[in-house]
Amino acid sequence: MDERDELGSLEVYNTVWPHHAVTMDAVHSFRDSAQDYIDYLVREDGVIVGSGAGAIFGYRARRVVTLITVLAGQRRRGAGTALYEAISLWASERGQRELEVAVAGDDPESLAFAQRRGFTEERREVGLVLSLTGLSPADVQPPAGIEIVTWAQRPELARGMYEVDLEAHSDIPGFEDVTVEPFEDWMAHNIQRPADSPEATFIALAGQEVVGFAKLSLTAPTAAGHAITAVKRAWRGRGIARALKATEINWALAHGYTELHTSNEERNTPIKRLNARLGYRPGIELIHLVGPIARATA
Repeated sequence: MDERDELGSLEVYNTVWPHHAVTMDAVHSFRDSAQDYIDYLVREDGVIVGSGAGAIFGYRARRVVTLITVLAGQRRRGAGTALYEAISLWASERGQRELEVAVAGDDPESLAFAQRRGFTEERREVGLVLSLTGLSPADVQPPAGIEIVTWAQRPELARGMYEVDLEAHSDIPGFEDVTVEPFEDWMAHNIQRPADSPEATFIALAGQEVVGFAKLSLTAPTAAGHAITAVKRAWRGRGIARALKATEINWALAHGYTELHTSNEERNTPIKRLNARLGYRPGIELIHLVGPIARATA
């Protein structure tokens, strides 16, 4: 795609997913994080009515993460099917047989579209929103012996963050089978993307040991996302995660953001409770489904 097509595709996505609206930097972050990537447009009389993308990531290399968006007034006319078939063909050429799609909980039409094609639910994430308008700074109280620093202040701590993620990632419900990429790939695909910032990446230190970290994803002009909060198992239950998330809130407030977004897998009880205590309120649920490529390409 050229720049004009990219902008048209982004406009379709943000129209269909206003609660997940993103910037072009976020699109490039998603693309650049992938091992392989494709995107498509559907036009009618020269007007873009739908867009789709397929991406293969190192952490789950035998699955194609798939985005299919069709404008509401253009559905049931074949655009979604055409995108599904095109991404399926691309996936088949790479030896892939499984696609993952995400459907908003308030979009039964798209859910039915996926289910008719053999997709089944794998996990659910509850979208959460924290309005920062009029909010006072959060009280940051790390436990005794814990210091919170930014990655910008301590760039040498990247390996320590990686070690935390190696331990913590498989504890996230729905990600038990995920393989964390080698360090250099993890760096490029997780904390050095256009939407990432060393100043908005926060590290919990016990002496010189990295025991936890959290990162904001700067995906929209006025809304940022809690991308990850991870704490080593031996250090959980002490308030480290709360201190990290409170620090993120204060950073967003200081830099003019009006909302913070995050999501919780519905089985992740500890983080759900923490977000509720911090003032997050439920938004739109996201249903992740897994299913086959289109039969014609199988």
